[in-house]
Amino acid sequence: MTNTTPRTGQQYSISYGDYEAVITELGATMRKVTYKGKNVIVPLGPDDPITCCHGQLLVPFPNRIAAGTYEFEGKTYTLPIDEHDRNTAIHGYGYRAFWKLESLTENSVTQSWRAPFLLGYPFAIKVYATHELTEDGLKITVTAENYGDVDAPWALAIHPWLDNGFNGYGDEIDGHNAQCHLTVPAATHVTVDDNLIPTGTEPVEGTKYDLNDNPLLVNQPFDDAWTDLKRDADGSVTATFTRPDGLVIKVGGDETVTSFQVCTGTGFPAFQHPAGTAVEPQTAYANAFNTGKDLIVIKPGESSTTKLFIKAEQH
Repeated sequence: MTNTTPRTGQQYSISYGDYEAVITELGATMRKVTYKGKNVIVPLGPDDPITCCHGQLLVPFPNRIAAGTYEFEGKTYTLPIDEHDRNTAIHGYGYRAFWKLESLTENSVTQSWRAPFLLGYPFAIKVYATHELTEDGLKITVTAENYGDVDAPWALAIHPWLDNGFNGYGDEIDGHNAQCHLTVPAATHVTVDDNLIPTGTEPVEGTKYDLNDNPLLVNQPFDDAWTDLKRDADGSVTATFTRPDGLVIKVGGDETVTSFQVCTGTGFPAFQHPAGTAVEPQTAYANAFNTGKDLIVIKPGESSTTKLFIKAEQH
């Protein structure tokens, strides 16, 4: 029997005004987001392999856990190693699963994922993700509910590769990214070891990591986290990516977002290198399950909600 369902599962197309998006059954992934016909994130085909966590929702943790092992409330847990060259567990497990459709309208889709029983993450978590297009762009609301009887560690990020507008391939993408500007309103850069596990923090002032004044992305490579964020009056945080064609893309979230990860993909194999820059709002940066830094702990019967956004303006 021929299976005509795309490899990324069912495709949920939503639209509102100048915005269109496609969210997939696999991983509640943003496969495509456009504004006035321009790609806001680097698009994927429905049967394309999702490399570099393209458009994905990273739960129940983003980024890396050193050696795949962590301690939480007096117990040690061991996760499978899936980044072998750095001996880490990376980006959680929600992106690997097909999410259940809860509701679909012309401009929104809500999906859910129940964490499977993993010895390394045995917590009874159910996650709801809503992608909603409005006149102010794409709103993403993620709620995790703890229906178990013990506390659950929790963190999340979204991983959009913001399209640089050039549709380049391989090493030429670095030059295209260098023609774009990026603002990350942060006072602190996270230092890391050879496995990209945090070792501490440093002020950005006077370094290539100072992205407060909207510099060109000429100081690549970046695969780094920024924290101590400067917030808007309502507590939200916004990073801004500006392309040579005048498209300005803003990505951020509410007060639960404590850091941004930025990755230019420099040196990636050509077939894996998205034609843009990843700008990832996250509730905690790498190894939070070990350090406890910005870690959210969801008590039994309680929940945690994070609101994120991606929007565009043509200047």
